[in-house]
Amino acid sequence: MRKFPEKYFRNVISVRILSLRGRMRSVKNGILFMVLALCFLTMSSCSSDQQSPSTERPKYRIGYMICNSAEETLQRFRPMTAYLSEQLDIELEAVAIDTINFARKIDTVHFTHTNSLLYIILNRFHGVEILAAEKAGSLGFKTQGAIVALKKSNINTLDDLKGKTMLFGPMFAPSAYLSQMDLLIRNGIDPEEDLANYTIPSGSFKHEKLIYGVLFGAADAGAFPMLDFERMVNAGKLDPEDFVVVAKAPPVAYCNFGVTQKVDSKLAEAFRKAILALTSESTVEIDGEEVRVLKQAWIDGYEVVEDEDFDLVRDMAKRTNMPPYQEY
Repeated sequence: MRKFPEKYFRNVISVRILSLRGRMRSVKNGILFMVLALCFLTMSSCSSDQQSPSTERPKYRIGYMICNSAEETLQRFRPMTAYLSEQLDIELEAVAIDTINFARKIDTVHFTHTNSLLYIILNRFHGVEILAAEKAGSLGFKTQGAIVALKKSNINTLDDLKGKTMLFGPMFAPSAYLSQMDLLIRNGIDPEEDLANYTIPSGSFKHEKLIYGVLFGAADAGAFPMLDFERMVNAGKLDPEDFVVVAKAPPVAYCNFGVTQKVDSKLAEAFRKAILALTSESTVEIDGEEVRVLKQAWIDGYEVVEDEDFDLVRDMAKRTNMPPYQEY
């Protein structure tokens, strides 16, 4: 058996020890590299999360006063809401609110779409500010109320209404209740004493119901909102020759957009500019269909108005003991 000198074994052991140390060093370096790499990736991910902007747009709500029905109101104004969302790069939600509940729900919305009487109530008690008024029909941003009867009724003057029956629209309707009540009172006719009786149709589409009510003899005369009467004539639903206009009230400001106190002035002004810029060609995609915004909402456009433009409605409300000036 071959014998190896002691020196040989020492050299072999030294080489193996050095080799082992090298392997251990490689393992340590590998572990260190992995730890550093993980730290780098984690820090990069955190940094990326912090720097990347949120894709969620701020959310706001527009409270739309219910006109004929909640369904019809949302159908008319959903494209308008979607269009404004795109223009302002915010998320707007359309909410249909009944007239009598609007004041109670004002804190749940940011923008308002109401008639002029409701605007002055919200302005006085909740600080809602006017943005713009909408134009529709022959009177632009104004509307007019009138007392109308059938020609065959032989009612031609306000005095002829004494002892007769009348139909009115909703109590908060400037051109289907407020204007006509003011007309009667200013001409010395007390609706409670001088009319045989008066009533308001129930359910939805009250404006059309009261007009049809006069046409079909449910009442002797009616508090016609002339914008609705004009639309029904243009649609071929009525023959204007069947009716006589007994008296007309002065034209007053009508529907409008307002803004609540919770919205900052920069966004409010951007909202105003967006609605004023609307034209008949303005469209938005809804349910895969390109829709003309103003046409869908039955509106011709918007124009700038001031709070003073609603003073005539305020005067009518004061004379008729209506909100926001009613005395109990």
